[in-house]
Formats: sequence, C-alpha cells, structure tokens
Amino acid sequence: MEIPQNIQHQLNQFQQLQQQAQAVTIQKQNVDIQLRETETALAELKKTPEGAEVFKSAGNLLIKVERNETLEELEDKVETLKLRQQTMTRQE
Repeated sequence: MEIPQNIQHQLNQFQQLQQQAQAVTIQKQNVDIQLRETETALAELKKTPEGAEVFKSAGNLLIKVERNETLEELEDKVETLKLRQQTMTRQE
C-alpha cells in the first residue's frame, strides 16, 4: 500500500520538526549544565579572600589570574548563559 505524496511530505516535515525539537532540548540541557557549573565556580570564587591566588584552566595548563577579573568574567558568563537558557526555553 502506497502512502499518498502529500501525506509522505507532511510526515517528512513532522520528522524534521521532531529532530529539531530534540536538538533544541539537547542544547538546552547543555546550557543548563554549563550554567550550574559556572554558578558553582562563581560561588566558590566569592568565598575566597581578596588577594588569594586564583588559577584558571587553559587546556592542560593552570594560569594565575586576578580574582576580581575572574569574578567579572564568571558573572558575565552566568548572564549570557541565562539569556541562552531563556531563548532555548522559548524554542522548546
């Protein structure tokens, strides 16, 4: 039994939409994970005293960085990830 061409076309469109929805869900999960990790790092960094030695991972290296500069970077990253999270939620 052959499926009519218009039904086949609609089925193909549905499958594409389903795949896109799955991709958005996976991307949102990744953003959620990054956001939690960044918020945890930010919270831990805020616990460190002024002037404490802080290191940042760059590949296989640890590089000494300024605490306040890193705080700003992490706060910016949290803000950006929250915006991405909102965008992904709307797309779901």
